[in-house]
Amino acid sequence: MCLGIPGKIVEIDNASGITMGVVDFGGVRREVCLEYIADQVDIGDYAVIHVGFAISKVDEEEAKKAFEILQQMSELEELQWGSGEVP
Repeated sequence: MCLGIPGKIVEIDNASGITMGVVDFGGVRREVCLEYIADQVDIGDYAVIHVGFAISKVDEEEAKKAFEILQQMSELEELQWGSGEVP
């Protein structure tokens, strides 16, 4: 299963010749490669990140919807684990 997670681009750097950036995932920040979508994004934009690579730009509303769904999935998983059921 592949899962892309939306995050907010908070820094962009091209010093190495490859566009990299720091992306905020609801308070957790990670360095990611922005090279695939470098001409489409700027600081403050949201992008879908998969295994350290930005694969598409997404608007803020869609990013928030995805965060909500992921949070609900996490809460459901916790409830299932707590009940002794296998998710």
